[in-house]
Amino acid sequence: MPDQQVTEIGGRWTERFPMTRIGFAGDVLVALTACALATVVRSALDDQLPPGFPFLSYFPAVILAAFVFGTRAGIMTALTCGLAAWYWFVPPARSFMLEHNARIAMGFYAFITATEIALVHWMQRANRLLVASREANARLAQTRELLFRELQHRVSNNLQMVAALLTVQRRQLQDENARAALDEAARRLQTVGRISRQLYDPSGSGQKLETFLRDLARDVIDSSGGAQITHEVTGHSDASMAPEAAIPLALVVAESIANAIEHGFSDDQTDRKLWIRLQPMADQRMAVEIEDNGRGLPAGFSLAGSDSLGLKIATMLAGQLGGTFTLLPATSRGALARLELPLQPA
Repeated sequence: MPDQQVTEIGGRWTERFPMTRIGFAGDVLVALTACALATVVRSALDDQLPPGFPFLSYFPAVILAAFVFGTRAGIMTALTCGLAAWYWFVPPARSFMLEHNARIAMGFYAFITATEIALVHWMQRANRLLVASREANARLAQTRELLFRELQHRVSNNLQMVAALLTVQRRQLQDENARAALDEAARRLQTVGRISRQLYDPSGSGQKLETFLRDLARDVIDSSGGAQITHEVTGHSDASMAPEAAIPLALVVAESIANAIEHGFSDDQTDRKLWIRLQPMADQRMAVEIEDNGRGLPAGFSLAGSDSLGLKIATMLAGQLGGTFTLLPATSRGALARLELPLQPA
């Protein structure tokens, strides 16, 4: 068992003490019982011990009583044990005479037991404060998570509403270029709105890239009406995505997939396929490739010279991530969009 788990279990165990208050009579009973047991043990060891050690079995009795039943039980146990040790084992035995050596011994006993009880009391008080603080932190964490999810829900709904308004506005336009521009804007807003609830975690931790790409690809293909498009996401990397990089990365990948669906496939193509690959690279970098088996890029195509707003946005967002975006002919047929970016620790 790891040391951290052992420490946690031990801490939770000590937080249970002292036990439920048992009242004054209960504390008296605990003190008398502990004193009697300690006296029996000390008497049994009397012949095996050198002269002295009158309080040998009484110190543990005081600690246990204070630890298990609280400060008052510890004080009563210390008093009864002190009287028993004074009478039975402090010379002269079987008397309450206070000679010089007896005064020193009893003073030593009073100091040690007072220290024991004080330390146990302070430890239990610290435990109670720790438990109260942990419970308060748990409530705050739960409230934060609820507020976070509500915020994400509202942001997503607002984005979807803006996208719907753009769609309504599109119907009132006659210019095809303007209609196409509003279509593109509405689609991007819908994409961000759909994935924004899944991109972030209230704890601030990142997401595994492979899982993120798998969900994103399925979502974009489904939303584009690409029911006849098969896709495959491959990658064997434990790389994570930092929360602040989630939206830019999602938009670049979503734009590449949407571009392949819209411009890569011909209307009569029946074997439409997409491959999304996650490839680790040297120098703490990662490549995300989106390849299609469509008709490929036009002759003389240049990404720098393209007037496609989506490709310009992808190039700009890749730069924000500290990476690069390229669009090249695939090895056999179709096109290959490639995003290279540095690994950002989550």
